[in-house]
Amino acid sequence: MTDLLQVFLLAMTPLGELRLAIPMGVAVYHLSPVLVFFVAVIGNLIPAILLLLFLKRVSAYLSGKSVVFKKVFTWWEDSARKKHIAKIQEYDAIGLAIFTAVPLPLTGAWTGALLATMMNMSLKKSIPAVVAGVAVAGLLVTAFVVLGVNIEKYFGWQLLVEILVAVAIIFIIRKLLTSKNR
Repeated sequence: MTDLLQVFLLAMTPLGELRLAIPMGVAVYHLSPVLVFFVAVIGNLIPAILLLLFLKRVSAYLSGKSVVFKKVFTWWEDSARKKHIAKIQEYDAIGLAIFTAVPLPLTGAWTGALLATMMNMSLKKSIPAVVAGVAVAGLLVTAFVVLGVNIEKYFGWQLLVEILVAVAIIFIIRKLLTSKNR
């Protein structure tokens, strides 16, 4: 299997999406960042658009046939509903695009498509919102990966690790402070 095909397939996965496909393509396979961006975005959009078109029917059918599928769909919907749906409903398609653009775990095209389906958002609104979000996420991930590769190349892997640790510490402290203020 070619490296580019692997990038494409990784972008289609629900947990990896662009967060896995782009770093693999640029940092591991040493492919062109522009090419990796386009291949990963297309790979990420295919399942998202299919989910927007068919998720309700497929989940209803599979949930009726299998307890395992019913539990998986119920967990996925409950998780998305608790964490995200109120915020996205407030901003409609723009909220969906922003949510999809955030390259963090349990955000992205798959969960964005699920949320759009749960909110009964029209395809006329949801497809452009998910496409825009995936494109922005792809740009962000590509920029960070290229930055990381260049930092490692010119300054060494130690500086890259130090930067990542510092960012992680700042994120954790910020999270702790905001949870104490609630």
